[in-house]
Amino acid sequence: MTDDLPFAPEPPPLHPVTAEILAEAAAMPRLDPETTPLAVQRRAVEMAAAAWSDPPFDLARVETFVIPTPTGGMRARLYAPAGAARDTAILYAHGGGWTFGSIDTHDGLTRRLAAAARRPVLSIDYRLAPEHPFPAPIEDAASGIAFLEAGGLGSPVASSKITVAGDSAGAQTVLALLLARRDAGLPALAAGLLFYGCLAPDFDTAAHRLFGADERFLLSTERMRWYWSNHLGARAASPGLAAPLRAELHGLPPLFLDAASHDCLRDDTLRLAAKLTAIGAPHRLHLTPGVVHGYLRFAVRLPPAVETLAAAAAFLDETTGA
Repeated sequence: MTDDLPFAPEPPPLHPVTAEILAEAAAMPRLDPETTPLAVQRRAVEMAAAAWSDPPFDLARVETFVIPTPTGGMRARLYAPAGAARDTAILYAHGGGWTFGSIDTHDGLTRRLAAAARRPVLSIDYRLAPEHPFPAPIEDAASGIAFLEAGGLGSPVASSKITVAGDSAGAQTVLALLLARRDAGLPALAAGLLFYGCLAPDFDTAAHRLFGADERFLLSTERMRWYWSNHLGARAASPGLAAPLRAELHGLPPLFLDAASHDCLRDDTLRLAAKLTAIGAPHRLHLTPGVVHGYLRFAVRLPPAVETLAAAAAFLDETTGA
């Protein structure tokens, strides 16, 4: 149980802008995932996300291309701020319950991350569930790492100079990737930035009880059960690395862990931080009050989102060098 963790049992007040965004979301029609064709749902998600990336946050270089993978080409987008070092990079995996999302839905977020971190960010369109369940996303993320190491951006980037980052399902993907690389004896990466991750199919937590009853806070326990079902497929009984919160966590690079106060997945991050603390693993827990799941995509209006990206950038400077 997690009732003794930070933010429990009583959460802080919602940030006023968060409250405005939730009111706007509540006024929008919702599609039933059980009856609406998945293609229709995906188009709706893409359209809704576009407003949060308009107007685009300007960078020196933004380029979309296809990178090779064992299963075919994968769309990716490079975001490079002016003066960014060429010998380092951040690989980014988007959120969306492994079922939705793309480099387009997270365009605004990844632009702002690149600017805050002053590093190139490579955002990837990994294969989605249920058509492509676990381990498809981490296989595609591994292809993204190989692309960077092989000089796909113009010159090779050493493993020790690559950071992985992701939000929600993307956070799970990059944490699972770090564990898979460790278990395979591959060189360690520089760091990981995990924003409000969904790290195990565990639904009996204080956060799920507080915030998961419906989608008033944008994400519900029922929706997360559906996402996990899509992602795990036949692996539901034994998720393995798909549930990295249950794994042995030794041998990982420094991790930045962000948790949103009003998020049914909040305790996934708090439990991960507690496990890392218990084994003395390097990490920083960043608790963001007054916000909900997915809040980083609202950075154009929401100050705490900008502050979190700045905190993640500072963590990288401190742990990996500017």
